[in-house]
Amino acid sequence: RYVLSWELSTTLEIDFCIRALDKALSIATPKIFNSDQGSQFTSVAFLECLEQRSIQISMDGRGRAMDNVFTERLWRSVKYEEVYLNDYTRVSEAKQGIGNYIAFYNQERPHQSLNYKTPAEMYFDSNNQKKRLNCILNMAN
Repeated sequence: RYVLSWELSTTLEIDFCIRALDKALSIATPKIFNSDQGSQFTSVAFLECLEQRSIQISMDGRGRAMDNVFTERLWRSVKYEEVYLNDYTRVSEAKQGIGNYIAFYNQERPHQSLNYKTPAEMYFDSNNQKKRLNCILNMAN
């Protein structure tokens, strides 16, 4: 559940997705990368980034949000606990607010599904290092 990287964009261009992917992969390399079938994630440039690192590609079925339940739950939390509560007037405000929320989400927000631990506690717990190395990165557009 620990968010390794994120980016915000006002377009559906591929560059911001590749930046987020590169940042995440500089921290950990999963065996499998799961995403929805958004145009960014099915682009040749994005898929090549994964293939060059021998990362298996997994895509959700069309219209099957529950295939990517962890990512969908993250974005639900971001929207209902941060975005919908603020009236951003500039992209820079949204980026700062969401960045603060992601830090809170990782470091302070306990998760029922994690036995009321934070994502950071689970991710950095030495007992979970093997799980961390075998993590599946999830992204949604």
